[in-house]
Amino acid sequence: MKRPNSLISAALAVTALAATAPAANADAFVPGQVIVQYKESTSADARATIARAAGRAPMAGRSGTARRVRLSRDETVRGAVRRLSRDPRVAWAQPDYVVRASGLTPNDPAYARQWNLHGPFGIGMPDAWEVAGTRGAAGGRGAVVAVVDSGVAYENFRYFRRAPDLAHFVKGYDFVGKDTHPNDENGHGTHIAGTIAQSTNNAIATAGIAYDARIMPVRTLDAQGIGGVFLTAAGIRYAARNGADVINISLEIDDPRARLSDMPVLRSALHYARARGTLVVGAAGNFRAKRVALPARSRYVLSVGATTVRGCLSNYSTTGRDLDVVAPGGGRDARPARTPYDRAACRPGLGAPDIYQQTLTSLSSFGLVNEYEGTSMAAAHVSGVAALLIATRRLGANPSPAALERQLERTSRDLGAPGFDARYGYGLLNASSALRLGPSAALKARRASVAALRRIGP
Repeated sequence: MKRPNSLISAALAVTALAATAPAANADAFVPGQVIVQYKESTSADARATIARAAGRAPMAGRSGTARRVRLSRDETVRGAVRRLSRDPRVAWAQPDYVVRASGLTPNDPAYARQWNLHGPFGIGMPDAWEVAGTRGAAGGRGAVVAVVDSGVAYENFRYFRRAPDLAHFVKGYDFVGKDTHPNDENGHGTHIAGTIAQSTNNAIATAGIAYDARIMPVRTLDAQGIGGVFLTAAGIRYAARNGADVINISLEIDDPRARLSDMPVLRSALHYARARGTLVVGAAGNFRAKRVALPARSRYVLSVGATTVRGCLSNYSTTGRDLDVVAPGGGRDARPARTPYDRAACRPGLGAPDIYQQTLTSLSSFGLVNEYEGTSMAAAHVSGVAALLIATRRLGANPSPAALERQLERTSRDLGAPGFDARYGYGLLNASSALRLGPSAALKARRASVAALRRIGP
């Protein structure tokens, strides 16, 4: 994760608004017209007379034997429907209800800034939320995601305060303070938890991916966001032992020469989580290196690189053959690789937004903090979608980590060179496809995505 020296509060304040169930209103109808079905006994002349009485001639087009009738400027849709329904020559009349593309559009004030969820190179969340709802697990209800990090602002305790837009938690542990209060003193962990599970469509702040999943806060990093391998391993074991379905480890080991074989305590913890059926998702690293950082480089971890608003690799994101997928991490574009895709997509000289999410501005206050970017943020997107996959039972009741990895890789959007490559892995996380497609359909979709990329010319 990249951060400025101090947290900067975004200009858009966190605002709580009353949420009420919307009633049908004029916006729900196509204005100035209604749909009419005449009785079979009604002559053509009579139909024309009825239409003219509405103020204008019938509109072109029909659906079966139903017709649209345009209204005069002084007649409302509701009024016209009531009047026409009373006419004995009319079988029925109805408004022309507005139909929109399927998918939830949250009313959270800063949702418009979340290009990472709904933009052209976002992860397709509006449709994914819709699918999760139809499968009986709206927002990932039932899944547990452990955030092994700097803690999470999850409770009102002493001078700590719970984040206003995080709602669902299970018991966690603070391995730094050695107590049962893993509160965040840094902001990183709360930001990660927000991307995964911030409350959505509640008219507050931003949206989260698996907004009904439960977060397990596990603190292994101190107030400066620094920890050690021993506590990280302990946190991973704790999360797997206590029922986490997914473990997010948005952290990296500084030494690029480090090998997992030199860290048996960490290797053993990752193997333990895998053996218990827990998916571990890790950040690929932010050093622009050509080898994925540890722990994400482990074969027991799904490694995630970062992309920008233009669908280009982020300029800090680590690459390598151990990279699995990429997801939005924000920041500027990396220099384009020698592929038609990169030459078309990447603009290193242009500014680009980061990842907006509610987090700490002090130990007891919160806001939308600017300049959070990194593979840390990218990994959180994958953890959230994995929680949705588990909760919806798209892959069955208890999908293995390997099955979850395959589904996320096969449904990714191929970027860069066609097929798997060291820059983008299998491609950009696609929440909509991951939830919509069964395993065999996902494999076909993967082949189609690769073929589409091959068609991009020089």
